[in-house]
Amino acid sequence: MSSIDPQQIAIADYDYPLPDERIARYPLPDRSSSKLLVYRGGEISEHTFRDLPELLPEGSVLVRNNSKVIRARLVFHKESGARIEIFCLDPSAPESYERSLSATEHCRWHCMIGNAKRFRIDTSLYEDLSGSKGQVRLQAKRVAEGEVAFSWDNAHYTFGELLELMGILPIPPYLDRETEESDLTTYQTVYAQREGSVAAPTAGLHFTPEVFAQLRERDIEVLDVTLHVGAGTFRPVKAELIGGHEMHAELISVSRSALEHLRASLGHIIAVGTTSVRTLESLYHLGVYLTEHPESQPEELHVSQWQPYQGGEVYDADRALGTLLCYMECHELTQLVFPTSIIIAPGYVYRVVRGMVTNFHQPHSTLLLLIAALIGEDWRRVYTYALEHEFRFLSYGDSSLLMPY
Repeated sequence: MSSIDPQQIAIADYDYPLPDERIARYPLPDRSSSKLLVYRGGEISEHTFRDLPELLPEGSVLVRNNSKVIRARLVFHKESGARIEIFCLDPSAPESYERSLSATEHCRWHCMIGNAKRFRIDTSLYEDLSGSKGQVRLQAKRVAEGEVAFSWDNAHYTFGELLELMGILPIPPYLDRETEESDLTTYQTVYAQREGSVAAPTAGLHFTPEVFAQLRERDIEVLDVTLHVGAGTFRPVKAELIGGHEMHAELISVSRSALEHLRASLGHIIAVGTTSVRTLESLYHLGVYLTEHPESQPEELHVSQWQPYQGGEVYDADRALGTLLCYMECHELTQLVFPTSIIIAPGYVYRVVRGMVTNFHQPHSTLLLLIAALIGEDWRRVYTYALEHEFRFLSYGDSSLLMPY
């Protein structure tokens, strides 16, 4: 066990100067032409992202998050002209993203509400829409402090289709601009499949079909997992100590076949992005929990924020993932679905991930803590190098390949 107590970490220690002009507000025309900083065993070098297939260790297995960003921002106008913005975060009824987005009459979502004082509980807003399936009136009724019930009068439309018709793709607030038409393409990975995120897994934005073709030529396997990214990913740490920061829960979904491949690939796994990192490490800790609590039911599964730091017996990753596979077989599950609130900070011991591809993150962020947990105090050298060598930062910026060994 590490001697570091993550709850006593001062977020002020994870700061660096980020000039406004270094924030990339738009992506490069060619995704794979972005710069790539490689950190390998303490050494730093500079490349172009399309070089990634040649830079990965032989036998590497890339794990990517195939979640797709939904048009989660809805703008309604009251008869008075007041503008109400509803930001759909995650479904509450039905709780499944797939079932909620495919609903044809009604659904309920947990939401953030802009101008909430003009949209009281038990009042409704309406918007008349027109699309390829005819006219439809969408009703949004605020049923609780942070919950909105949606219903509509044309069952030919699913809720997902209504979001496509009316919704606005949410881009990070630090871009300090409105969503533009180009973002509908550039703020999605080329492999996005499963709808549910309200923020892109941005490390994946650099990949192109050509890069994946080069990976295949090098016999580098690519596996898909799903973590639906929540708006909490943008929430700054306001507490002085990390112990006072509450992590948001995000939903993970991993197939049995992907889990089998992961288990067979231990020691070679490179995660694409911090969301894939959180997914892979959460799988380990869920496996540890089920090793000790095999009677748990699928609906009870959850990885809590401080679970990795609570001590107890340490299991190797092969046993933990093997426990998950046995559990899935016992419960006849083809897909393992559970929420995670895991925080990865200095003091954390990585169990599944060998290295990661990731962008450059904000000061005072939990994502920066995750990087520091992997490469230690060298995160400062990496970020200083990136600042001194004109790297572009945050979601639309450049990327890095971090391998501590």
